[in-house]
Amino acid sequence: MPFSFKKLYIPDLILIEPKVFNDGRGFFAELYKSTDFKTAGIKKPFVQVNHSKSEKGVLRGLHYQIPPKAQAKLITVVQGEIFDVAVDIRKRSKTFGKWVSVKLDAKSKNMLYVPEGFAHGFCVTSKMAEVIYFCTEIYSPKHERGIIWNDSDLNIKWPVKEPKLSKRDIENVNLCLTHPL
Repeated sequence: MPFSFKKLYIPDLILIEPKVFNDGRGFFAELYKSTDFKTAGIKKPFVQVNHSKSEKGVLRGLHYQIPPKAQAKLITVVQGEIFDVAVDIRKRSKTFGKWVSVKLDAKSKNMLYVPEGFAHGFCVTSKMAEVIYFCTEIYSPKHERGIIWNDSDLNIKWPVKEPKLSKRDIENVNLCLTHPL
């Protein structure tokens, strides 16, 4: 199998490491193979792919969509490095309000699978980063929600004190004020 699937502290979150084949021309790596992902428990197909480019200190998130348009995401970095975070917002979960962070970077080509029921965000830690997100549901502004990046109840240890935020992310609210899934 060209992938290594590692369950994290919150077992529904999966760190995926693709096998990278390097030679004198460069490298080759599979980023997604439905059969391998299904074997690892990732069964929903991806229906939308997004690409962002951000400079150091940019923080995007914490974003999610509510049902019936809830999204699972597969996040990978094609240039640079990010501090990636997923927060469990499933009200009945024993890990509700807990979060996991991982470093994703272009060098390792690792990926994070974030299932439905999680808020997701990241902060750029390199000079610049390009991030690709595979999503299992089409973007729906009507179903989009956000949690403020510095929610004191979550106490996420972001690697930046004063991040560069979008207007939308500045207006996000605390988890206790959102509508958990």
